[in-house]
Amino acid sequence: MKLRKKVWLAITVVGCLFLAACGKSTSGSAGNLADKQVINWDEPSELPTMNISTATDTISFDMLNNTGEGLYRIGKNSKIEPGIAKATKITNNGLKYTFTLRKNAKWSNGDPVTAKDFVYSWQRTVKPSTGAEYAYLFDGIKNADAIVAGKKAANTLGIKADGRYKLVVTLEKHVPYFKLLMGFPVFFPQNKTVVEKYGSKYGTASKYSVYNGPFVMTGWTGSNLTWSLKKNNDYWDKKSVKLSKINFKVNKSTTTSYNLYQSGKLDETLLGAEQAKQLSNSKDFTPRKESRINYLEYNQTEKEFQNKKIREAISLAINRTQLVKKVLGDGSTTASGIVSTGLASYKGKDFAAAAKTSAGISYNKQKAKQLWQEGLKELGVKKFDFTLLADDTDSAKNVSEYIQSQLEENLPGINVSVENVPFKTRLTRAENGNFQVVLSGWGADFSDPITFLQLFTSDNSYNDGKWKNAQYDKLINASGSTNATNQAKRWQNMVDASKILMKDQGIAPLYQQTQATLIKSKIKGLIYNSAGVNYNFKDTYVTK
Repeated sequence: MKLRKKVWLAITVVGCLFLAACGKSTSGSAGNLADKQVINWDEPSELPTMNISTATDTISFDMLNNTGEGLYRIGKNSKIEPGIAKATKITNNGLKYTFTLRKNAKWSNGDPVTAKDFVYSWQRTVKPSTGAEYAYLFDGIKNADAIVAGKKAANTLGIKADGRYKLVVTLEKHVPYFKLLMGFPVFFPQNKTVVEKYGSKYGTASKYSVYNGPFVMTGWTGSNLTWSLKKNNDYWDKKSVKLSKINFKVNKSTTTSYNLYQSGKLDETLLGAEQAKQLSNSKDFTPRKESRINYLEYNQTEKEFQNKKIREAISLAINRTQLVKKVLGDGSTTASGIVSTGLASYKGKDFAAAAKTSAGISYNKQKAKQLWQEGLKELGVKKFDFTLLADDTDSAKNVSEYIQSQLEENLPGINVSVENVPFKTRLTRAENGNFQVVLSGWGADFSDPITFLQLFTSDNSYNDGKWKNAQYDKLINASGSTNATNQAKRWQNMVDASKILMKDQGIAPLYQQTQATLIKSKIKGLIYNSAGVNYNFKDTYVTK
């Protein structure tokens, strides 16, 4: 997930893949509840969209998760909780799922939530004309790949409504992480009447959407920096929702947000490096370790970045240890590879450790200079200028400026310009290939290494840099087809693929993010997960 950006279920995937997530929740007695159940929350960037089919980022998914609901809901300790589905039956050797839906689920306009809403949503997302970047997650559902490729009609997708409240999903191959996906917003239902009513405006402002989750959104115009979630009185489980309102405010400067926190205008704030160091002993200090890797991605449609030595030199010239300790200082750690640590393990070994290589993550100034000179010679040039694209948040500015200084210090003849833009702009430009090098990031959508690794297959819509490697594609394909049910072979496929990506320096992993925050101690019951959607506010409440 971009910013991104991160699933849930604390169950094993093919036996031994597991999620490391955190969350805390306590049940509040009525006598301990504050009279005013309102919280004020900090966000680092704009909200890009509320369109389920086209959302790609952490902020959008957090909002969609709390204003919407799918077949399952993810709760405390990443355990699955009842969503729209009240029962699930698995048949045909794990290839057929029959979901029985609850009859009291409603949209915020009063319409019932039915099986047809799921059928419409899924078909809309995989239809090529929608342009959904997350359509690839439907891989394994009958005919999904063929539909995405424009070879079959969307109505042939393996999802059918059997009456109003029974949904049947047919797989064409085993998907080891299928249940994990069902709690992710891309698989939530959509109200066809509402989508067609608003057309191109759907999901571009709070008034151009309809909601079936614990909260409804108000006050978002599509470009403003404040909005609210209010309790949804049409939600089937509204009795469990204690908060009446959550106010969100975008603060791109942590200095600004911290001042608002101190003055009581915010109940949560992100912290910058120096703030994190100074406030680490505060009772409100809450480090959020994320299943998120931030990395440099090269536009490999440009000849300079097609040169492996140039890519290697850039990576080797960056001191990642100094980056996390001196520049970030928030508890973030150096990346071991493209897959985050603590996400999944097999036979007691973490995937990040199993796939770790010295290639792609090391710091070596001398070797960097050597490869740089060799790369320039191969290109027939003596110097090389490029622009590094990054977000305009304090953290992104600090990281991009540090990278700029490291490269210009360690690579003779290089000139790096930094362009910091709004998050939404960065996403759009990266997706359109309008960059040379971009400071990007990915948060696990579910607790399986494939959530990172599948990004870099040659045909993946998120492969913004257009890196290609036939052997890599072959290994990733095998992990999801011939070896999908063979735990050991699938694991090895993914380990080997990760090593290829690193050795070829397809991207340059930098660090695994830990977001230092302050959260008022009066906020209870908040669910946080390091993978998938981060925040679930359904059970949150305010104490006196």
